[in-house]
Amino acid sequence: MSGLLVHDAEVDGVRGAAVRIGAGRVTEVGAGLRELPGEEVLDAAGGALLPGLHDAHLHLHALAAADRSVACGPPAVTDPEQLATALAAAPAAGGWVRGIGYVESVAGDLDAAALDRLHGARPVRVQQRSGALWTVNSRGAEILGLVAAVHPGVERDGRGVPTGRLWRADDWLRSRLPRSAPPDLAAVGARLARLGITSVTDATPDLDDAALSAIADAVARGVLPPRVEVLGVPLGRREVLPGLVAGPYKIVLADSGLPSLGDLVDRIRAAHDAGRSVAVHCVTREALVLLLVALGITGVRLGDRVEHAALVPVELLDELAATGLRVVTQPGFLSARGDDYLRDVPAIDHADLYRCASILAAGVPLALSSDAPYGPLDPWAVMTAAVHRRTASGAVVGAAETLTPAQALAGYLGSPGNPGGAPRRVRVGSTADLVVLDRTLTDVLHAPTSDAVQGTLVGGRVVFAR
Repeated sequence: MSGLLVHDAEVDGVRGAAVRIGAGRVTEVGAGLRELPGEEVLDAAGGALLPGLHDAHLHLHALAAADRSVACGPPAVTDPEQLATALAAAPAAGGWVRGIGYVESVAGDLDAAALDRLHGARPVRVQQRSGALWTVNSRGAEILGLVAAVHPGVERDGRGVPTGRLWRADDWLRSRLPRSAPPDLAAVGARLARLGITSVTDATPDLDDAALSAIADAVARGVLPPRVEVLGVPLGRREVLPGLVAGPYKIVLADSGLPSLGDLVDRIRAAHDAGRSVAVHCVTREALVLLLVALGITGVRLGDRVEHAALVPVELLDELAATGLRVVTQPGFLSARGDDYLRDVPAIDHADLYRCASILAAGVPLALSSDAPYGPLDPWAVMTAAVHRRTASGAVVGAAETLTPAQALAGYLGSPGNPGGAPRRVRVGSTADLVVLDRTLTDVLHAPTSDAVQGTLVGGRVVFAR
């Protein structure tokens, strides 16, 4: 084949257009382009042709691991009896039962004793829905040697006895579990292509060589079609594996224990000195204030960004804009967890939750993303959440923060190197990372749905076709 011709597409609102692709790029756009000898033809049947979507914050291996874990929260599990049944029926990988998505509304605050009552026969580890907390039962605590553990994330009671709760201790926990290869990413790659996602940013911090190699291998084998930017490339690593791009350096400001100002300044300076911008996890107002103070000392490097921005006081919007930071946020959490927020977050803070419209109005570049598997992966559902901001029960969180459908789509059209920047367009010379819809852009913006995706191309190669 000498190339690809996308026929009868809507491009920038113009119907009946054709787009020619060669060597991975768009080479011609116009009406009346004729098929060339040996050229493959893809009939868009009047549907919109858009740049492929970019998910600026997700976790590839956690997504794959979620497929082999037991759900421990709504909608699958809603009470202690259902949780006990789910844990008892779960297969054990490496001898352990692995649970994910736990919400305290199911059975309260878990610790080792509470997990023992639910399932004590096998070692169990359950991850809280935020991804920040693992809880193990007594058998798991014994295997891990929690009594003698020195990791700061190992929670202890007033007597110094481990509670079974492990805060942001993923690397430590992984080092004490049976060794296994990183989960296969083929199923994740297929899901991303089916959703029209052509590039992703893996936001997992401090990835080791095995994790980086596994992602690069999946890209090389073609089972992970999207282009991949990685935030977790260590600062000391001089070379990035083929198929991967080192993005900003991920720094987590954990709500369970913020660093000192001096420590944060040192980490930001180290990243900047290494030629990397920073992507800083901020889910509380205290974390955001600390970051802004630190950046006032270090200065801001082009590309520095705030991850999540779950709570942004209105008083900080102008300062946020003045810094030149960008925000990568996840309004999908409002549809998935909004009722919990309305119940558990003080009412005075509701207007500050996952701001979108006011961030844009302040002149801050804004990218939408999923944080999958901790938030919903489907970008079209995230766009809907940004437009309507409805919880599962139908309540609206922060009505003043709604985006227009076009703004929500634009939040997925930035590039990996410029999330929240000017939306990419289908233009001659642009990379042929494209999504073909089965309806017009007006129709899909009226009711965003992944059902509209009929084809996805990465570098001009069809990676999904319905």
